[in-house]
Amino acid sequence: MRQPLSKNFYYVIYLFTIGLFLGILAVNLGYDAWIENGALFGADMILRLKNSMPNGSGLLPCIMRHRVVTVCMLGLLSTTVIGLPAVCAYICYCGLAAGCLLSVAVIRYGIRGLLLMAAGILPQGLLLIPAYMALFVWAVSVNRALYARSPYREHYMRYSKQTYIRYGLQMAGIVAVVIMGCLLECYVNPQMLHFILKIF
Repeated sequence: MRQPLSKNFYYVIYLFTIGLFLGILAVNLGYDAWIENGALFGADMILRLKNSMPNGSGLLPCIMRHRVVTVCMLGLLSTTVIGLPAVCAYICYCGLAAGCLLSVAVIRYGIRGLLLMAAGILPQGLLLIPAYMALFVWAVSVNRALYARSPYREHYMRYSKQTYIRYGLQMAGIVAVVIMGCLLECYVNPQMLHFILKIF
C-alpha cells in the first residue's frame, strides 16, 4: 500500500532534523577545530564576501552542474535497490551541513549569524527545499513501485508505459524547479547577501 504523501514529508523532516542535530553536536564537541582554529565565517571570510560580488553568468554553470547533476543522480539511484538509502543519506547530509554552518554562524555572531544564514539560503531555498522534498517523495514512490513486494499491488504499476511517463514528467518538473532555484541563487541571492553583510 502506498503511504500518504504527508507521511513521506514527515520522513524528510525527521531525516533532516537528525542531520541537523548531528551537525550542531559536531561543532559543539569540536569547538576548538571549528571556532578557535577554524576559518569558517571568520573575519577574513566575511571580509572577502563583503568585497566580492559574484557574476551571475559565471556562477550559474557551476551551481547548475552541482544541483541538477545531484538531483539527476539521486533520481537514477532511486531506480536501484540502494536508491532509498542513498536519498535518505543525502537528506541527512544536508541537515548535517546546515547544522554545522548554523552553529558556527550563531556561535560567532549571535542573532547576526541567523540573519547571515537566512541571507545565504534565500530566496532560492523557497524553491529548492520543496524540490528536494518532492524528490524524496518521488524516490519513495518509484522505489516502491519497482521493488516493494505486495500481493495487493497491481501488475501494471511496475510495467505500464503510462506509469513510466508519469514518473518521467514528475522528475522533469522537479528539475525545472531546481533550475529556477539556481537562477535565483545566482542572480538574486548575491544582492541579498551583500545587503545583510553590511551589518558585519
